[in-house]
Amino acid sequence: MRFEDLKVGMKAEVSKTITETDVILYAGITLDVNPAHLNEEHAKNTMFKHRIAHGMLTAGLVSAVLGTKLPGEGSIYMGQDLTFTAPVYFGDTITATAEIIELIPEKNRVILSTICTNQDGKVVLKGQAKIMKK
Repeated sequence: MRFEDLKVGMKAEVSKTITETDVILYAGITLDVNPAHLNEEHAKNTMFKHRIAHGMLTAGLVSAVLGTKLPGEGSIYMGQDLTFTAPVYFGDTITATAEIIELIPEKNRVILSTICTNQDGKVVLKGQAKIMKK
């Protein structure tokens, strides 16, 4: 999609069920082996009571929306502000949604609100992304 085709209010989303395998692979790739993600015995003693997915694994779903759907191919991810608002547990289905909230034509910039919700509609991540689009 070209910059000229974009409109404020356009939305896109992706969904994924987070598995133990996803978390283990992410830990291996990033070296984030925090026991809150990998050790159920340790996690029982945390405020979450169970292992949780890495916050940045969830944020990666936002990147998937931006790079593949809206604004899509040819997008350059310039920045993201994020707030993690609730844990993501193994087996949760997360939907990442991006919505265009501002277009800056003179710089080919797209500002999007970004949000991730779980299968119950609970917000687990919210933020705003800045994209350069040709």
